[in-house]
Amino acid sequence: MNTRSGRYIDTGVGYKSFVPSTLPPDPPIKMDSEMQTLLSMADRKLGRLDGITEILPNPDLFVAMYVKKEALISSQIEGTQASLVDILDTDNTEGIEKNNDIADVVNYVAAMDYGLKRLETLPISLRLIREIHAKLIKGVRGSTKNPGEFRKTQNWIGPKGCTLQTASFVPPSVPNMIDSMSDLENFIHNDEYIPPLLKIAMIHAQFETIHPFLDGNGRMGRLLITFWLCEQKILSQPLLYLSYYFKKNRTEYYDRLMDVRFKGAWEEWIKFFLNGVAEVADEATQTAKRILELKEDISHKIADESMGNNAQRLLDYLFYSPVITRNDIVEKFGISSPTAGDLIESFCNIGVLKDVTPDKKRYKKFSFSNYIEIITPGTD
Repeated sequence: MNTRSGRYIDTGVGYKSFVPSTLPPDPPIKMDSEMQTLLSMADRKLGRLDGITEILPNPDLFVAMYVKKEALISSQIEGTQASLVDILDTDNTEGIEKNNDIADVVNYVAAMDYGLKRLETLPISLRLIREIHAKLIKGVRGSTKNPGEFRKTQNWIGPKGCTLQTASFVPPSVPNMIDSMSDLENFIHNDEYIPPLLKIAMIHAQFETIHPFLDGNGRMGRLLITFWLCEQKILSQPLLYLSYYFKKNRTEYYDRLMDVRFKGAWEEWIKFFLNGVAEVADEATQTAKRILELKEDISHKIADESMGNNAQRLLDYLFYSPVITRNDIVEKFGISSPTAGDLIESFCNIGVLKDVTPDKKRYKKFSFSNYIEIITPGTD
């Protein structure tokens, strides 16, 4: 086995576990022309994505929706069956409690929000990672597996039904895991210059190799990418999410990580990662532009129809909550039920809202379908 990324050691109890080498790799990452081209492209497109938030009328609304989309895709990788429309109706807490798939996604959003707020006072650290993990799996599948605590037993990766002896990969034993996480924390805060996107590619791969939790390692590792980019001020808003890219290229994603472990193939992994950053940043930028165009188009229709101030308020609200009921509008805007009904009807007439419960006479829900269609790709 190539010891550039680590080595297997005999545990003495019938199996071997992997101990990763400290970062950065030795010998250092080879910056060939392909790597330099991919890094330049990824940096450029990431900068363009960060800049687009400055021209959005309300970037917080776009970010809120994008976080929900990322939460959904990241949870789908772990096997949830929820859809984006399910997630948009998360005000229905009773429905959330009855649907573990939706609860997984809601937790992901909560963990993202919590982590971003904590970064204002606490840098990325083992403490913060544990805190975020606790939010991530609290009360959902995996909640019996020590939320917020590093594992105290051996785990392994492989097909369903495999054992420690037949697993595809066995992460470090508990003592070695603790040491490896401490080394990773040191690398995260090391002042030695490494191009930021190369560094976070290595951080993510190393975290997934260490697999410090009994459950939720994939979701936590993907969150870590966004947290680090925001902490480094590379992104002013949490808008880069690689879950869609990892999901679309699932087999290659796992193969690249395994090749790092078994072959020391850091360059191939980093190139895969950089290509994902460029692709996802470009997609997010185009999405933001389409949303901006949609908002401007509807604003013109509202003005042409002289629909009034409440109509503009409703439009702004729809970019935050694209699935609504009449009662939502009554409560949010402090208007009467008939007025809210007229407002919704006028939005249906100009093609902004669509009745998604046509067979029901009461408790109807209405969808901002054009917006959902823009944000939906990758969540099927």
